[in-house]
Amino acid sequence: MRRVVVTGIGSVSAIGANTAEFMDSLASGRGGIGPIETIPTDRLNVKIAAEVKNFDPNAHFESAKLAMLDRFAQLALVAAREAMTDSGLELTEELGLKAACIIGSGGNGLLTLEEGFRRLYEDGKHRVPPFTVPKYMGNSATSQVSMEFGLKGPAFSVSSACATATHSIGLGFHMVRSGLAEMAVVGGADALVTMGNVKAWEALRVVAKDTCRPFCKDRTGMVLGEGGACFVLETLENAMARGATIHAEMAGFGMTADAGDLLSPSAEGGGRAVTQALADGGLNREEIGYVNAHGTGTMANDTTESQCMHLVFGDHAKKLMISSTKSFHGHSLGASGAVEMVATILALRDGIIAPTINFTEADPDCDLDYVPNEARQVPVKAAISNSFAFGGLNAVLALKKFEG
Repeated sequence: MRRVVVTGIGSVSAIGANTAEFMDSLASGRGGIGPIETIPTDRLNVKIAAEVKNFDPNAHFESAKLAMLDRFAQLALVAAREAMTDSGLELTEELGLKAACIIGSGGNGLLTLEEGFRRLYEDGKHRVPPFTVPKYMGNSATSQVSMEFGLKGPAFSVSSACATATHSIGLGFHMVRSGLAEMAVVGGADALVTMGNVKAWEALRVVAKDTCRPFCKDRTGMVLGEGGACFVLETLENAMARGATIHAEMAGFGMTADAGDLLSPSAEGGGRAVTQALADGGLNREEIGYVNAHGTGTMANDTTESQCMHLVFGDHAKKLMISSTKSFHGHSLGASGAVEMVATILALRDGIIAPTINFTEADPDCDLDYVPNEARQVPVKAAISNSFAFGGLNAVLALKKFEG
């Protein structure tokens, strides 16, 4: 098994147009949740979201290209471009043939679909735009990124709700580690702020109307977000040979299914995914210093995830620093695991532990250290990032600080 490292990071979210801005927001406690601006809110009960601010597609894409891109694919491409530039990797024709691309989405082209339906049912038109299918299909982000960079190896998209990006990253990691690919561009992207989607989430009664405050006694739910993040993964040997900057080392990946309830999470199911990730990475429980929690801000998720940490880590759970960065950037479904891996790398590379902001009163059922409101500067050698999705699909990444 080959060692795999992260040499490129790219992101766009409610708290940053790029990775530097994202990390600065985490360190300074600057959140991105606010009033919805991209759609009318007069028919909405929930009027807040974590939208990507001042995103101008025309600044990134020519009009002919833009006609083929739903917003989620736009975000994926912007993130992938930053990650590739950051990696400094020269993609030769030979390397391209062994380059994987896995970029997932939970909602896919919701904006494109909704606009098509609006034209049909509200405007009474008999046709939708000709590129509706290639824009809304779930693999469009993967296909667009693979075409732009010449990634001609294994390429596909994953859709597993909130675990999508984590599954995508984990699968790409295992491909590079096993030799099925020499490098991989992996991640996730979602653009979820549409009238129909917000109304659908309102119907579930799990969305907060003020803000996201994970693990707090007075939490009232999640906040929808949008964004994208991508990473370049390659072997340690290749990265060192070309003198690349190494942000972190991929250590392990675990994935399980609760096979229980469609909406209610299981501490045991999530715990098995964490245990698998640690075993896959050859890590002891005591080596983990930081946990980037799934931490949606719903009553059921936060309590269950806290139970999961007790179940897996035992006495060491009290020593963990745990935070939910969804308190900053909302819940971007298929992008969440990727956006949150950026925060996990920040903890390992720079020793900056992102806080859980908006924190008020601790919930007695959530009795661990959630790093309330202020970032900490603490060296961390190993960390995990949890993604526990609707449908009982769990995915966990384990990463290590790169020390040569």
